[in-house]
Amino acid sequence: MNDFGARDGVRDIDVVVIGAGQAGLSGAYHLRRLGLGPDRDFVVLDHAPRPGGAWQFRWPSLTYGAVHGMHALPGMELTTVRADDARPSAEVIGGYFTAYEKRFGLRVRRPVDVRTVREGAAGRLLVGTSAGAWSARALINATGTWDRPFWPRCPGQETFRGRQLHTADYPGPGEFAGLRVVVVGGGASGIQHLMEIERVAAGTTWVTRRPPVYREGPFDEELGRAAVALVEERVRKGLPPRSVVSVTGLPVTEDIARARAAGVLDRLPMFNRITPEGVAWDDGRAVAADVILWATGFRPAIGHLAPLGLRERGGGIRVEGTRAVRDERIHLVGYGPSASTIGANRAGRAAAREIVRLLERDPAAVPSG
Repeated sequence: MNDFGARDGVRDIDVVVIGAGQAGLSGAYHLRRLGLGPDRDFVVLDHAPRPGGAWQFRWPSLTYGAVHGMHALPGMELTTVRADDARPSAEVIGGYFTAYEKRFGLRVRRPVDVRTVREGAAGRLLVGTSAGAWSARALINATGTWDRPFWPRCPGQETFRGRQLHTADYPGPGEFAGLRVVVVGGGASGIQHLMEIERVAAGTTWVTRRPPVYREGPFDEELGRAAVALVEERVRKGLPPRSVVSVTGLPVTEDIARARAAGVLDRLPMFNRITPEGVAWDDGRAVAADVILWATGFRPAIGHLAPLGLRERGGGIRVEGTRAVRDERIHLVGYGPSASTIGANRAGRAAAREIVRLLERDPAAVPSG
């Protein structure tokens, strides 16, 4: 038995793609366009039960019409599926990803959990999974963030008698009818939750660490490039990436404008502690609550790469383009500046091209034994 528990040996492959969301499918598509064959030269592993990436886990009330900035995957427009604005985004995008995988024959293997990636024999990578092990010459990591919800720690958190949940577990507004809800987080998800819950709850309170920054007017290409550059700068320094939204501000839609005018989006600064009955500030203010909803974002799901020692002292993986600076065999797609859907498309193409050049430059090494 080897380190990964595969009694019948390790399967050899040129490239392993981890994740079949927007970034992983983009990478796989471009690998195929460049002449590599699914299962023959590369394999796509996805831990989710069905196509759709993280979108399949979104709450039913998040309709496709409420999704901002969803870009088509390379080679196939969204118009090929029934993308009605009123349908849940999980259904629309899940159906689109299903059709995409079939059209291009990507043969995604699921559900497969990737547990660890470490140094193998003959300069190859050993990828250990719930379905055995692969020996690869290169890897595209496209695992996103959904599996790592960020829960801030706060004094008294364990004493709260009500319910605490994260955006990752948000079921839609129905479960909050008649309850007093504190929503924590100044991003797009926090605002969406708040505007939904406010219609049915006994009361809502919005708490953010910093005052929200709203963006009025169009978001043109120049502003987009500037925002991506700010995120990319952090990644180049080896710092944990911030989301593109964190530097672009929140777009003021008609719904947000109405909510601001009605006082729904009046925010309070972060509370100092949690009590059994709610939340409290050091200045004597207190808010009673039945539920605390943490819309506090996610962190990159890259723990399986830990054995490779890619992290810098700043806590992140230093990346040039998509390539990990410490290991040219590893490409991170959908990480940092490529976390948006259009960014993931471009990064998938860039990673595939660099990997093909790497494969052409170095002879295929097959571990002995």
